[in-house]
Amino acid sequence: MAGGGVGIVGYGSSVYEKRATRTELSYLAEAACAALASAGLAKADIDGISISSTTLHPDNAVTAAEHLGLVPRWASVSNAGGAGASINVLDAVRAVEAGRASCVLCLAGAAQDGAYFRERIGRFTGVIGDYLAPHGFGGMNGLFAIIQRKHAETFGTTRAQLGRIAVDQRLNARANEAALLRDPMTIQDYLDAPVIADPLGLFDCVMPCSGAEAILVGPLDRAPEGKGVRIAAGREQHNHPVDEVSPIRGGWELFRDSLYEGAGFGPADVQFVQAYDDYPIMVAIQLEDLGFCSKGEIGLLLERRRMTFDGDFPLNTGGGQLSCGQTGGGGGMIGLTEAVRQLRGEGGPRQVAGARRGLVSGYGMVAYGHGLSASALLLEVA
Repeated sequence: MAGGGVGIVGYGSSVYEKRATRTELSYLAEAACAALASAGLAKADIDGISISSTTLHPDNAVTAAEHLGLVPRWASVSNAGGAGASINVLDAVRAVEAGRASCVLCLAGAAQDGAYFRERIGRFTGVIGDYLAPHGFGGMNGLFAIIQRKHAETFGTTRAQLGRIAVDQRLNARANEAALLRDPMTIQDYLDAPVIADPLGLFDCVMPCSGAEAILVGPLDRAPEGKGVRIAAGREQHNHPVDEVSPIRGGWELFRDSLYEGAGFGPADVQFVQAYDDYPIMVAIQLEDLGFCSKGEIGLLLERRRMTFDGDFPLNTGGGQLSCGQTGGGGGMIGLTEAVRQLRGEGGPRQVAGARRGLVSGYGMVAYGHGLSASALLLEVA
């Protein structure tokens, strides 16, 4: 069990932009200010900082503290890509519990556009730079196209089934003024979209953008009345499965049982899921490995359930990255801030009715054919 008297006391987001108009630190600062406002705290209350970013180098958490005028006694930086933001928040809870900090600002984001992303992706990891980029691997789309094809050939999963994720998330995004992609989308629009890397089409692929997210971790009694969010349980796993290229499973399957045991509740007890959505196929694999259906049965779940914020299986209720855009390391935190928003009852026109518990999952650090890192948090109203 993680949390106890420590949890999430504030959250915030910056504006999202297709092209960067300022520095990454500026987006991070905007999100931080919003988080402080939501918590009713002052900058002087922060004495810990963590950052999840794949684009901030050579800066880091300590140099960001300098820019932001913070004086932290605990600092951390993520090394797990899209899984890292949730891990950072879990580590921040432990740091406060251990007395190493009293209030930790967790940040994630990027300043980028499509051209910058394409240039950066060829050197994303040493493996990609040494073994994939020299052969013209075509970026992440090609890697995940193989995973989707493998899942389809193994279990019969269809594009029309996976398209339900993109279509329902787009409907969620239409109730989110911050989302960059808000035009209506039908399943036929999804199926007819240009092919990017067969079988992936345009609406399967996340759009790089600029922006940031922030979470404040501290004693729950410092949160505004009725606004604290407890982390009931959290887990991380890396490099699973070992030596398997293009796997159709991930680290979630290893910690799933202990995650639910630690929280004292399971998949049937959550009112929404915020899953890392760089591609619909990866959302599908997370849902399988986290026990929302048996392996290989995700297609039937997607056909039978409605994943809009007012449906029977709310998923990525703000539109997710597929509609809001991917802000580098911020992609691992957008689901977490949306979860906190829902649990505080601040979802506005996309509020999930009766939201008391939710699950957030992360995925990241792509190397030779797949992501190496998986994470998940179970959250509940404090």
